[in-house]
Amino acid sequence: MNHPVAVLDQVVSDLDAVVRAGSVVGLSDAEKLEVLRAAGEVVRRAEALIVETVASVPARPAGSGDPAFCGQFGCRSMSELLQRVLRADAAGAGRVVKAARLVRREVDISSGGWLPALWPQLRAALVDGAVGVAGLLAATGPIEQARGRVGAADRVRADAELAAYAQGVAESDADADADAGPGATPEDLRVLAQRIVMFLDPDGAEPAEEIAMRGRGVILGRVRNGLIPIRGDLLPETAGQLQRIWDAYLNPKADGPPVPGVRFVPSDQNDAHGSRDAHGAQDVQDVQDVQDRQDREDREDRDGGVLPSGDPGGQIDPRTRAQKQHDAFTAMLGIAARHDDMPKLGGAAPTLIVSVTADDYATGHGWAHIDGIDTPTTIAAARHTACGGTIQRVLFDPEGRIVGIGSTERIFTTPQRRAITLRDKECLIPGCHVPAAWCEIHHVQEHSRGGPTHTDNGVALCWHHHRTLETSGWEIRMDNGTPTVRGPAWWDPARRWRTPRPPVTTGRPSGNGHATTAPRSKTPPRTAPGRTAPLATAPGTSVPLTTAPPATWPLTRPPLTTALRR
Repeated sequence: MNHPVAVLDQVVSDLDAVVRAGSVVGLSDAEKLEVLRAAGEVVRRAEALIVETVASVPARPAGSGDPAFCGQFGCRSMSELLQRVLRADAAGAGRVVKAARLVRREVDISSGGWLPALWPQLRAALVDGAVGVAGLLAATGPIEQARGRVGAADRVRADAELAAYAQGVAESDADADADAGPGATPEDLRVLAQRIVMFLDPDGAEPAEEIAMRGRGVILGRVRNGLIPIRGDLLPETAGQLQRIWDAYLNPKADGPPVPGVRFVPSDQNDAHGSRDAHGAQDVQDVQDVQDRQDREDREDRDGGVLPSGDPGGQIDPRTRAQKQHDAFTAMLGIAARHDDMPKLGGAAPTLIVSVTADDYATGHGWAHIDGIDTPTTIAAARHTACGGTIQRVLFDPEGRIVGIGSTERIFTTPQRRAITLRDKECLIPGCHVPAAWCEIHHVQEHSRGGPTHTDNGVALCWHHHRTLETSGWEIRMDNGTPTVRGPAWWDPARRWRTPRPPVTTGRPSGNGHATTAPRSKTPPRTAPGRTAPLATAPGTSVPLTTAPPATWPLTRPPLTTALRR
């Protein structure tokens, strides 16, 4: 048998002859495609040989007396050695080292034979040329990240499924004498691996949720060459909404926003900017605009001068500036998507679409998908989106065919939003002064548990407090249609229920010309026997004020989709 180096030298010589001859210039398109296919086979096998060579280097622990492999050649690490030998960059060398660890085989001390690799089937696919380094890392990356939560038996099964997919063998054809189909790309393998992790580790999304919430942020850089760079990290739902808006503007069929200039509208048209109708009646938005300034001036009086825990300026906000800018950017995207001048996408506004299985949504554990963004997101994001949106039930059969479509309208109408905005004036959480017009409308009693889309069950919350309501410690309930708030213990040790601001004014002018406020009874509202008043601590968590079970609130949900297809 020829020495491997001699064989490789011959391959290099043959490739030199092909490249230097310039023979590819006169080839037809079909022949050029075949050249690319064959070159891909060569590249993948060359990568497999490199990975196998690195994986075959025996481990030499420090203090063993044996010099390290890389140290013998004047390099401090395997990565440095590969950069010099392969003429690769640091990232490329790091990928080779990582791939070698995944397919490395150890020697059995008792028998002297080879023990199986951590990913034996994918190693075989690598050796066969079905995948390269990129495909191997894409297939194993999501599962390796959840390694502590995925058992060895499940990893073996995932290894077999991913290897078969890489070789173009469908699961239904794995045992049949059928020709293999097209091989999978690294992106295909990554998506399949993510779906496998979602099935094997449905509870793994919540730690990722905490990490993502801490890492989110948007920053404007310093001006450079007349341009200001923007950088940061977006939550998946924010990126998904931004992508939908971009799609709407870049859609060739989009009409785009109206051309700037003077426009004339009928004199009796009532809009959202305080215009009057034909009878001279003023829009409620005008009333709100007039009252907003008075409310901001009287904010300290409404809060009693001092808030709990010595925080006279409002609620302590732990967010960084970048995080606040991210949350403001997210709210801006939601407002822009609802604007009438936004171009349509598929005949509708560029709506954020989040899909989740019925079981995961009901239990609160698992993963959700955002249309246009391949990265899975958390159930918390799905609940947040569903709270102010529409749930559409799509039923699939086991083969993926759509067998049923249903829709549950749960969006607050424009008159309802205006009424809630007029009542709450700003985010309901004390100390947060985001105007209600910029806020989202939250179902206090979750719609899926029977909460109506009614002004008596809706409150204004800014994007941040709406998104973090389940984990922040804030609680909201409705007392005869009036929202009350109870803060976390660190903010208010007594944990009293508070009305953040007075109810809507009666409109009767007082002696000084200002509208008076109807007095509010301090006695808690009575509840009729056998009835319950909604009290929600977070979306999806409800506590009745009486022990009688709510007769009209279903505690289970019909299925949205079938279980995740594997």
